[in-house]
Amino acid sequence: MKISGFSFLRNGSKLHYPILESIRSALPLVDEFVIALGDSDPDDDTRDRIEAIGSEKIVLFDTVWDLDKYPQGMEHAHQTDLAKERCSGDWLLYLQGDEVMHEDDLEILRASCERWIDDPRVEGMLFDYLHFWGDYDHVHDSHAWYKQEIRLVRNDPEIHSFRSAQSFRRIPKFDGVSYRKKEGSEKLTVVHSGARIFHYGWVRPPAAMQKKRVYFTNIHKGKMVAESMERTESVNFDYGPLSKLPRFKDTHPAVMQESMQAIDWQDQLYEQADPSRNFQRHKHDTFKYRLLTGIENTFFGGRHLFASRNYKMLPGIKLPKKRNPPSLRR
Repeated sequence: MKISGFSFLRNGSKLHYPILESIRSALPLVDEFVIALGDSDPDDDTRDRIEAIGSEKIVLFDTVWDLDKYPQGMEHAHQTDLAKERCSGDWLLYLQGDEVMHEDDLEILRASCERWIDDPRVEGMLFDYLHFWGDYDHVHDSHAWYKQEIRLVRNDPEIHSFRSAQSFRRIPKFDGVSYRKKEGSEKLTVVHSGARIFHYGWVRPPAAMQKKRVYFTNIHKGKMVAESMERTESVNFDYGPLSKLPRFKDTHPAVMQESMQAIDWQDQLYEQADPSRNFQRHKHDTFKYRLLTGIENTFFGGRHLFASRNYKMLPGIKLPKKRNPPSLRR
């Protein structure tokens, strides 16, 4: 059995992606790690940083992004597919540039891969998500954030990245462009992997976070909308009051320790909002999502109600043996 890791990235260093940590977290598990490296700006040193890891498992290849051909975030799915096509493993582990695995989960995931390798019913595997916000101490338990997603698939040419690369679908007659089209696609049949994804996409210095938001707006909504955002919004992203978010009390992946020690923007974060301050309200701050989250966490053990799932669970299957639930404290 062979496992490939794969990802894509452009301007990863400039946008403060923990790509080195992401790759290093998977290397003990995978036989190769394939990365589609987009045409980054001249002052971005992502390639040098990745090459400095010094692993023969890493396979880097260059790509050119075309936002006209792949608008609305579909270039992310296209780049994901380009990396996937280069993989040679039986199972393909997909980690985006801000997603990191915990070393405690690697053997659990390997066992899941071995368990299902000869069962063609299983096309992919789900991972539990931990979405960190502002720093490494606050994590979301809100209905506004997805709790699970597919991050491991079989090496099947009919399986493609979907929408803006959040998930995967089977698309037998894919035209190579229509990544957002549901018609003609099929949800994958999956089991739970027993592993977690530590998502650090919203853990950046406020200025870097705002720069990334503008960058993503350009990819998803176009240059004019991004330029308007740049003119009208603050250069520093406002994470809002953090006191409403649970605190994470378990361990982070070991590869994140250096980044955690280097955090230097605590003075720009705040637990309580000053009544006179017009702070930015986010989706998870709204009454609707606070109410839904309260109901789910109080009466349904945190299970999402009315959740839209881009997968089909294989029926009658017990979850792999997992560690205790994450320790959260408000």
